[in-house]
Amino acid sequence: MTRDLVLRHVISPAVRDLIELANLQDFDRTREQITRLRGCARPVNLTGWTTTRNAATGDVLRSYSTADEPTGRLLTACGNRRSSRCAACSRVYAADTFHLIRAGLCGGKNVPETIRTHPRVFATLTAPSFGPVHNRPTTKDGKPYPCRCGERHTEDAPELGTPLNPTTYDYTGAVLWNAHAGALWARFTAYLRRELAAYLGMTQKALNAAVRVSFAKVAEYQKRGLVHFHAVIRFDGPDGHTSPPPAFATIDALTHAIGAAARRCVLTVTSDTVGDRDIRWGDKHDVREITALGDGELTDAAVAGYVAKYATKSAEDSGTVDRTMVCRTCSGRGTVGGRVRDLCPDCHGTRQAEPIKHLRVQSHVRQMIRTAWDLGGLPEFADLKLCKWAHMLGFRGHFSTKSRVYSTTLGALRDVRRAWRTAQADAARIRAGHPAPETDTVLVTEASWAYLASGYRPGEELLANQTRHEINQARDDKERAKTEGEVWA
Repeated sequence: MTRDLVLRHVISPAVRDLIELANLQDFDRTREQITRLRGCARPVNLTGWTTTRNAATGDVLRSYSTADEPTGRLLTACGNRRSSRCAACSRVYAADTFHLIRAGLCGGKNVPETIRTHPRVFATLTAPSFGPVHNRPTTKDGKPYPCRCGERHTEDAPELGTPLNPTTYDYTGAVLWNAHAGALWARFTAYLRRELAAYLGMTQKALNAAVRVSFAKVAEYQKRGLVHFHAVIRFDGPDGHTSPPPAFATIDALTHAIGAAARRCVLTVTSDTVGDRDIRWGDKHDVREITALGDGELTDAAVAGYVAKYATKSAEDSGTVDRTMVCRTCSGRGTVGGRVRDLCPDCHGTRQAEPIKHLRVQSHVRQMIRTAWDLGGLPEFADLKLCKWAHMLGFRGHFSTKSRVYSTTLGALRDVRRAWRTAQADAARIRAGHPAPETDTVLVTEASWAYLASGYRPGEELLANQTRHEINQARDDKERAKTEGEVWA
């Protein structure tokens, strides 16, 4: 029986495609590509070539072309940081964020270990109230008591974060706060230095010459759909993390300056349609000292893990969707064509990729999306691009940012991985009998790449699922062995 006849009797397209892949000239290389992605959900498909030459002799040291691949293309990881989009790549992003934050707390990655002696705090800044919502209040001892609605909600209660009275909830204010949260943080960092100078009784110029304030922060969505910020804020000397701060730069001074800057910081938004709004922080903010080596409740290692966990989360963790509401066919215009315009065949003029009323989300989230979409149509808010960010409930800032000299960078961490892979490839060439380049050899790299598509072939998706299963199984076995070891200890 021929292969084509066998394939005609296979009902599953994925299995049929897997059989096609298995009959390629080098199936092992196909599996190697997929395994190397470690379960990436939607890899980028590239075509092209790259060549590395010795600049002096012109000899080719390394060369690669997708024409030599069994499938004619190269699969590369998507690199998406959001766990809802790609769990595999988000774990890499979380690990990078962990090392970035930890280096600014404990040292390493070209940051001296003396950084642990610098005053540093973990600060949380929240949004104000736009109306009472269902919550789980607790006493100072941690004992829960009834919500304002009279019920004791469980931790997974779906009504948590939703308004007690949706008709009086300020949805416009909530969306505008999300939209300006990034700008509010930027203003906060400016006011922080001013308040610090005032507290210490010195000019800002003198303060900047003696002290540098470094930070790294991440944004997290609350259940009510509003973002709040977690930040590591640290005192350094004038040269950054390589120099110690002066003796007058204390935890008390930093704590006072954060509180004063948070209370003072305000942005005024003007609008003839919805009225003027003052964008400010909420009354509740938390500032706690970060200690080293387990000397307190909040250690540097715990903070690094906490920040890394929230770096991979996004708005969908508050119950919204992880895709834009703007129709891609017409780019949100509602019409297609050149001089003669016709209604978009996909959105039928609504400009929405899918009707907001059909979204499978809570009514509270749907109303925030609808409010963001409506505000995006007002000329005074055109620069906010709220229609584009309606699925993010109006928030359009970066989820993870840091000051320039806080520690290392994500780019530097990726460069280290890239250099390691290159070293592994060179070692493989040497084992194959090729001469190793001299240490002072000048290398010239030429390349040409083109985007082809995103995602797997059906058969490749089966192989990717197997890779994910093996990775998850190994992770579970490791956790189980760790737990059993702690029990026996």
